Amino acid sequence: MLYIRSIIFNIYLYLLTVLLAVVGLPVLLLPQRAVTCVLRLWARLVNWGLRGICNIRVEIRGRDQLPAGAVLIAAKHQSMWDTIIFFDLLPDIVYVLKKELAYIPLYGWFAVRAGMIRVDREAHAKALRHLVKQARAKAAQGRPILIFPEGTRVAPGAHIGYKPGIAALYSQLDIPCVPVAVNSGLFWPRRRFLRQPGTIVLEFLPPIPPGLKRREFMPRLETILEGASNALVLEAGGTVAAAPVPAPCAAVNP
Repeated sequence: MLYIRSIIFNIYLYLLTVLLAVVGLPVLLLPQRAVTCVLRLWARLVNWGLRGICNIRVEIRGRDQLPAGAVLIAAKHQSMWDTIIFFDLLPDIVYVLKKELAYIPLYGWFAVRAGMIRVDREAHAKALRHLVKQARAKAAQGRPILIFPEGTRVAPGAHIGYKPGIAALYSQLDIPCVPVAVNSGLFWPRRRFLRQPGTIVLEFLPPIPPGLKRREFMPRLETILEGASNALVLEAGGTVAAAPVPAPCAAVNP
C-alpha cells in the first residue's frame, strides 16, 4: 500500500505542477503578487495531496517567532518539501536559488517573475556580491529572504558545513536571522521514491539579533539549527547518524 500511495502521489505532484503552471501562464504577465498567489496555491495543493494520498500531516510551530518586516530565514534542508512550503507560509518569500533552477521550463519562469534571487555558485566572490546586492534590494521592500545554509539537501540527522552565503547575508543586511528546523526528510526523503506516513514538523526558532561578528554568528546558528532539527528527528522516531550538535539552550542567549 505504501508503494501504491507513493506512486499515486508522485503522479499527482507532477501533473499538478505542469497543469497549474500551464494554466497559470497568463499570470506571468501580471504583477508579481499574482504570480506569488499561484505559487501559494501550488504549495497548498501539494500539502493536500500529502495528507489525502500519503497520510502525511504538516505541523508548523513557532510562527510567533517571526519578526515583522524584512527577516533572514536560515532553514535546514532535508527534502524537496522544504522548497515548497514557504510559498504558503510566507507568500512574499524570496528564495535564494542556484541559477540552474531558473532555466527549468515553467518552474523557472515563475521563480524569476516571483523575484527569487538566482546565484551562480561557480562564481564564488562575484556570486556573493550579487547575492548581497539582490538581497539588500528585497529586504528594502520588507520581504523575508530564505536561504538553505548547507546549500543542498542533507539526510535527517546528518550535518555538513554551512556555505558562506548565510554569513554574507547576515553581516551585510543588518536584519534578524530566524533559524528554521525541520524533520521533513523522514517522510519525503531525498532521492527516494517512497513517501512515509507521519507528521512533518517545521519549527521557527527564536531570532538571532543582527550585529554579531561572523565568528559568533556561525557557531551559534549551527548549534541552534542542528540541535533543533536533530530533536525533531528524534521526536518523530528517527535516528541521528552524526553526533548531535550541543543543544541550543545556552547558545541562544545573547
